[in-house]
Amino acid sequence: MVEDHLFIIGIDPTYTEWIFHGEDNSFLDDTFSDDEGDNALAYNDYIDDFDEMLDDIRHRSFMDNSTRNEGNANTNDQPSTSNTPTNLNFEELVVDAQRPLYPSCAKFSKLLFIVKLLHIKSIGGWTVKSFDMVIKLLQAAFPHALFPDSFNDARCLERDLGFSYKKIHVRPNDCALFWKENAEYNECPKCKASRWIVSTNPRNVSIGLASDGFNPFNNMSKPYSIWPVLLVPYNLPPWSYMKDPYTMLSLLIPDPKAPGNDIDVFLLPLINELRELWEEGIHTYDVYNGQMFRLHAVLLWTINDFPAHANLFGWSTKGKMACPSCTSDTYSQWLVYGHKLCYMGHQRWLAYNGYEEHQVQPSRVEGEDLLEQLCGLSHVQIGKSSLKRK
Repeated sequence: MVEDHLFIIGIDPTYTEWIFHGEDNSFLDDTFSDDEGDNALAYNDYIDDFDEMLDDIRHRSFMDNSTRNEGNANTNDQPSTSNTPTNLNFEELVVDAQRPLYPSCAKFSKLLFIVKLLHIKSIGGWTVKSFDMVIKLLQAAFPHALFPDSFNDARCLERDLGFSYKKIHVRPNDCALFWKENAEYNECPKCKASRWIVSTNPRNVSIGLASDGFNPFNNMSKPYSIWPVLLVPYNLPPWSYMKDPYTMLSLLIPDPKAPGNDIDVFLLPLINELRELWEEGIHTYDVYNGQMFRLHAVLLWTINDFPAHANLFGWSTKGKMACPSCTSDTYSQWLVYGHKLCYMGHQRWLAYNGYEEHQVQPSRVEGEDLLEQLCGLSHVQIGKSSLKRK
């Protein structure tokens, strides 16, 4: 029927071009449009919080210098190092970055224009060479504007102001990171793949970890998975701790495929910092008392949906023992006609199929019992492998 329709009538003349058939990508047009509708993703709609970010970096610079001075005075503590510039250089950089793009410009500062230009480069997929060509063209057309000399010059300004990150590469099979003692290895020590103490101080921080994957391109024909790992502080009032300003993006795991059970490898840098916060703590400046103290932090729980729970919790949410609460006591039954498992008796205090349930609520497995179960696991292989494994 479709074939006959196409031969006799042809393509609908009102057909709308879209990106899935190879036409021009309309995503960029929508991204940089000036529409103010609820569904429009306008480029200039988001709020520029550069003043707040610079203020946060300024406080961090002051804390790092205080920690460094305290470490030099205390022989038991080693002086800390930081990529944040000193206060004098930082203030000079802030003054330079906040200068108007040109004398009569009231909309763009030098820093704001550079950040937006780098954003367009990232969204548009520009190469460094094309970015430099655009910069040269802008300099020739507007000789009095404070454009950067090149892409490296723009990135240097961001790094000097503290807008930086550290990229950590992962092994080809997702079994380990090129990090710390493995940073210089050319061969993975696990899969041989080649490279190409709790304080009672009320000022301590209680945090939760949330993670899940999504496709950032909104395009099902281009499968891609990106996993943000967020930390949520619970020392704030309930109406504040889930707001954007207090949510910390600790990791961003991009990959064409989801990390799956190998996510524990990607979490190693974060786990290392959480252990340091739990056991040793870090020197922190108390603004209220005007003194330094050692701050500790504890991870209370993870926040995720059921499929992601299997990766973060380490208990398969599929099969006969899918319930992470009932664990080995999960009551499941295979439905022959439905060709799937049915889980019954999970709510131990409710009736099901006319039968009363007299089993008690399952108890949590923790402490020494949990450690004993973990020690019973053997032949655990981290990362992807060509060999099939259960």
